[in-house]
Amino acid sequence: MSKFEKKFGRYAISNLTAILIMCYVAGYIIQFVNEDLLLLLTLDPYKILHGQIWRLVTWIIAPPSSLDIFTILMLYFYYSVGNTLERTWGTYRYNVYIFSGMIYTVIASFVAMIICYVMYGDLLTTTEIATNVFLSGSTMFSTYYVNMSIMLAFAATFPNAEILLMYIVPVRMKWMGLIYAGYLVADFVVGVGHPVYNIFKRCAIAASLVTFVMFWLTSKNSLHMSPAQVKRRAKFRSEVRRTATPKMSGHKCAICGQTDEDNENLEFRFCSKCNGNYEYCQNHLFTHEHVK
Repeated sequence: MSKFEKKFGRYAISNLTAILIMCYVAGYIIQFVNEDLLLLLTLDPYKILHGQIWRLVTWIIAPPSSLDIFTILMLYFYYSVGNTLERTWGTYRYNVYIFSGMIYTVIASFVAMIICYVMYGDLLTTTEIATNVFLSGSTMFSTYYVNMSIMLAFAATFPNAEILLMYIVPVRMKWMGLIYAGYLVADFVVGVGHPVYNIFKRCAIAASLVTFVMFWLTSKNSLHMSPAQVKRRAKFRSEVRRTATPKMSGHKCAICGQTDEDNENLEFRFCSKCNGNYEYCQNHLFTHEHVK
């Protein structure tokens, strides 16, 4: 990803969360003026295959729910969380996360259509029936579940951060993350309404979870690090490979306790900012609290 970032990082969009919320506002305006017009913008894979390719992009405008005071508060909360993640991860990594979620959602819509034909192909025998069924299911594909994945990412990045639930009850983000994850799993399992509707909903949820899981597996050791720290770690590893100095025995990390005998691939360095003779492995050299 570092090579990709060097080539395309300058195209990353700053303040992406605010832009997504502006898309919501546009969607609410369209919904207020003409709700039928909004149905022309949803992520309907059946209509996309029949020439309406603008739906690959315009579905982002579709608001996840009706506009009320609770929705306004949640959008403000998403804005705060998204901006914090962008400042922590850097604009490029935050863009990768959001756009990955959108791409997975588009893929999931086509997967949902294929599943519908496999399971209920005998019911989708006419163009009119297929059009109505897939149009109804397409309303499940909005950025609502993408926003849910942002909440999971925030909880994973700042597990001990504390928020005020309903502006009253203090709750740590790791518990909120578990609540969000539990809600998504329950929403995935529990079916409501038409079977086709549930297929589209479950594919949308799966796309958001895949977004989080994939990013977590590839970035879990650096989610809490700023872009500057990530670059320092990369530079450190590059210097280690370039110099290729023989390893000395008897090294032990002051944080995790691993030694060069436990893992011969680990590199160890002393921290110049710590008071005392403290040595750290490459995974904790830039992330530990300095001993004063």
